[in-house]
Amino acid sequence: MSNAHTTQIAVAVVRHEDRVLIGQRPSATVLAGYWEFPGGKILPGESPSRAAARECREETGLEIRVGDRLCVIEHEYAHGWVRLHFFVGEPVNPAQSPAAPFQWVPIADLPRYRFPPANQPLVEGVLAALKPPGTQGTTEPR
Repeated sequence: MSNAHTTQIAVAVVRHEDRVLIGQRPSATVLAGYWEFPGGKILPGESPSRAAARECREETGLEIRVGDRLCVIEHEYAHGWVRLHFFVGEPVNPAQSPAAPFQWVPIADLPRYRFPPANQPLVEGVLAALKPPGTQGTTEPR
């Protein structure tokens, strides 16, 4: 169970056609090398959906339309508790390329990427519903 020191995080699962936007965390950071969706800390007085849009813009350079909340996941890491608010997003300008290290990857290929433990329920469950029918990805982790 979380405590008063839970860090509130907003995350945008940005989808365009059969792809989602992910980036690899840099070395020398917490959870280095893991892949993640754009997101970050919710500022005081900021709604989770606005934080998801802001963090996506700051991290990727892309403006998004934030849609439905997918889920809220609480997780305890060695460095503390996090509460992740996941939202569906879509790019305002799909032709615009995201800033590095973010890239578009096929939804079907998500099992190839190593995500932080707190993201696994989302990757395995909710995104399975977004995967186009009849598609299969590679399961070898990156």
